[in-house]
Amino acid sequence: MPLYFLRGDITKIEVDAIVNAANPSLLGGGGVDGAIHRAAGRELLEECRTLGGCAVGQAKSTKGYRLPAKYVIHTVGPVWYGGRSGEKEDLAACYRASLDEARRLNCESVAFPLISSGVYGYPKDAALAVAVETVSAFLGGSGDYDPTVYLTFYDDPSPYLTLPDRALLEELVKRPPECSAGGCAREARLLGASPAVSADRTENARRKPSPPSFFRSKRAVKEAAEEAAEEARVFAETLPEESLEERLRRADESFSSSLLRLIDEKGMTDAACYKKANVDRKLFSKIRSNPDYRPSKQTVLAFAVALNLTLPETDALLSKAGFALSRAQKGDIIVSYFIEKGDYNIFAINEALFAFDQALLGAS
Repeated sequence: MPLYFLRGDITKIEVDAIVNAANPSLLGGGGVDGAIHRAAGRELLEECRTLGGCAVGQAKSTKGYRLPAKYVIHTVGPVWYGGRSGEKEDLAACYRASLDEARRLNCESVAFPLISSGVYGYPKDAALAVAVETVSAFLGGSGDYDPTVYLTFYDDPSPYLTLPDRALLEELVKRPPECSAGGCAREARLLGASPAVSADRTENARRKPSPPSFFRSKRAVKEAAEEAAEEARVFAETLPEESLEERLRRADESFSSSLLRLIDEKGMTDAACYKKANVDRKLFSKIRSNPDYRPSKQTVLAFAVALNLTLPETDALLSKAGFALSRAQKGDIIVSYFIEKGDYNIFAINEALFAFDQALLGAS
């Protein structure tokens, strides 16, 4: 059920169907409508003439002709009248009707523009919120129909992405907080704590080592590494002599086994987990059927979010696939920020990743 954000020209995307934000006549116009008609060629216009127009909130389909897409699904969005004329309901109906049509056509992949956000005047931030809410709700309850859906943006969408604490997140990505010289107070502010709590954390940090956290000072990281190295040395000295085969037999739990165990422990179904992780059903089947499956880091993080894991638990799951959270990677900083806040909305996390040009969660 993946829902991805994609920056680019919708007329050049190789998917089963692209959605056209059309006018009621379906005979072409400006913006994305005109671009799709120009790219598809005159044959598209000729077929559209046979459809008899389309009402707001409904959808009709044609062939893609010269487009890379097999089909064009035409839907008519609402004109913005200030939000008091049922615009939100009509816009949501456009996405649902388009996805219903895609299901009828057996489309495995569908690309949407941001419907009604051009000449029809729907505020882009509100239009995006309706798109994400409606598409994710549809995919979450669509049963066996499990397409990959793209929301495409021709221009830079960052000004209207609905990021929480945008300024703080930007600051965090540029310069991760340090628990020294007032750094813990700054970390607390970023995570929504009060000044009093911030002061307590800073004072506690002077008295004793900070608890494990993604946002640790360089000194704390160095001390932890030295301690771990010493423990490993002592442990190695106490190990009995054994062959390589014996050590391999004692290998740790694989990523696949660990993931399936966590799903059971959380009382989730497989479908609920991979849908919440924004992961496609076919990919999950590969993971389930292959105990030695090697996922991408984005896939592991997607499942960590779906399972509501803490940062230490996320790091543990990442280690099963040979990865770790990094203070040097913007994507890791962003995901860790959301996890520390207890915000496990994968679509909100992907909006933030998209705004900073980072790989989205759920990608295979």
